[in-house]
Amino acid sequence: MPMRITPLVNGEIYHVFNRGINRQPTFYSRRDYRRALLTIRFYRLLHPPQRLSDFLQTDSKKRETILANAEKHGSLVTVLAFCLMPNHFHLLLRQETDNGISKFMGNFQNSYTRYFNTRHQRDGAIFLTQFKAVRMETEDQLLHVSRYIHLNPYSSYIVKTQQQLLNYPWSSLNEYLNPAQAIISQPEVVLSSFKNPRQYQQFVLDQADYQRRLEEIKHLTLE
Repeated sequence: MPMRITPLVNGEIYHVFNRGINRQPTFYSRRDYRRALLTIRFYRLLHPPQRLSDFLQTDSKKRETILANAEKHGSLVTVLAFCLMPNHFHLLLRQETDNGISKFMGNFQNSYTRYFNTRHQRDGAIFLTQFKAVRMETEDQLLHVSRYIHLNPYSSYIVKTQQQLLNYPWSSLNEYLNPAQAIISQPEVVLSSFKNPRQYQQFVLDQADYQRRLEEIKHLTLE
């Protein structure tokens, strides 16, 4: 992965995103999405307890204990929000250690690419070489970017209705609406600006159709 010109700073929050080469799909099936989410959860750890391939051989009940114990030793990044789309992904990450985001992204993308190539009988990279990272400079920006990330399936017509958006399984929106059940993200950072999760839900849905129209206009201007 090429050296990043602008260093990523500990304690700062970044909107991190990348897409498939030539906009090709990077997630085909539920199995692909589930593997990507597990890979994110595993490689955010500061000291992964073992190789992911070995971890996957353990009993599913033991995995939670292994991860919980490893989390006590810290993380490279904190995942504040995420959304996986058919040919790209969005992450809202807070860097916790030096080079944490770069290490995490390298581990995540390399591990998932190995899985994807084996699973789909192909070779070579699937993601663009350099991921993009935009620092959140204000609380307002953080809130709006979290909304943008969560609206992606709706604005791109991956789901057709707002109710389907609320049930989209490959984003952190459901964890925001049910924070006690959050496994991958830590929604409280964003939710602290709202009275309750339902107020955040309204904050997201209020802009759903507007963001969808903006996406349509963008595609028209690029054609």
